[in-house]
Amino acid sequence: MLTIGKLGQAAGVKVPTIRYYEQIGILPEADRSAGNQRLYGRQTLERLAFVRHARDLGFSLDAIRDLLSLSDRPDRSCAAADSIAKAQLLAVRQRLVRLRALEAELERMVDHCAHGTIADCNVIAVLGDHTLCARDHDPRIEHM
Repeated sequence: MLTIGKLGQAAGVKVPTIRYYEQIGILPEADRSAGNQRLYGRQTLERLAFVRHARDLGFSLDAIRDLLSLSDRPDRSCAAADSIAKAQLLAVRQRLVRLRALEAELERMVDHCAHGTIADCNVIAVLGDHTLCARDHDPRIEHM
């Protein structure tokens, strides 16, 4: 059995994150020692490693909850898991498009810098006036 600190070290996750995952039901409630210390078994370590890897790949906690639910039923079709992964892939691709647009705008902003005083600084001017941007890249607009 692992203490919460050892579990965190083994999975590369901070203790408050483990407590949060327990609180929201991503991880099961821990067993307790006679001294009321949290104790975790191998299965919880494997589940936490799964969650950490899924988070590293950008999956939301809701998607992870769904994937965990699916993984708890290994005899079922993997179509739902595939669907969740495809949705994540699409989201990543959309983010990449936005990031490339941001990269281009930042590059344009820097390339047009006059290297003079702040009064003539293109970076400051563009940041102060969104209409000076070459294209719209405001993420709030994409979701409206």
